[in-house]
Amino acid sequence: MSLKERITEDMKAAMRAKDSERLGTIRLLTAAMKQKEVDERVELDDALVIAIVDKLIKQRKDSIEAFTKADRMDLADKETAEMKVLQAYLPARLSADEVLTEVKAIVAALSTELGRPAGPGDMGKVMGAVKAQLAGKADMGAVSAAVKTALAG
Repeated sequence: MSLKERITEDMKAAMRAKDSERLGTIRLLTAAMKQKEVDERVELDDALVIAIVDKLIKQRKDSIEAFTKADRMDLADKETAEMKVLQAYLPARLSADEVLTEVKAIVAALSTELGRPAGPGDMGKVMGAVKAQLAGKADMGAVSAAVKTALAG
């Protein structure tokens, strides 16, 4: 079962269970998926769905931070609940050590390809390669920090 089909089945289950919070979050996700399909005229595969879920989770994190600063805990709690529903659709995330190991391997391969050690000026090239390999498997903020560490050392 593809991730898209699983989301549709979960939406039906939430309707049957009359779970309005979960249903609302899943509807937001399906609307974002449909928007992507219409805008880009593509059929979504699991990687694209994971990218959409990642984007929605990042939006929730930003909102939680803003609501917490504004002392609106009611809204922050709502966003946190939505984020938990969305996180169920992400694959297992890599740990910080696993991310660093993957990044170091990619930096070593890029250094070999360039014929010189990769340095901080190669951040864009490394991030492009890392994004392609680790998209959906790791938090890109942690990945960026690991790339900076690998290029500095």
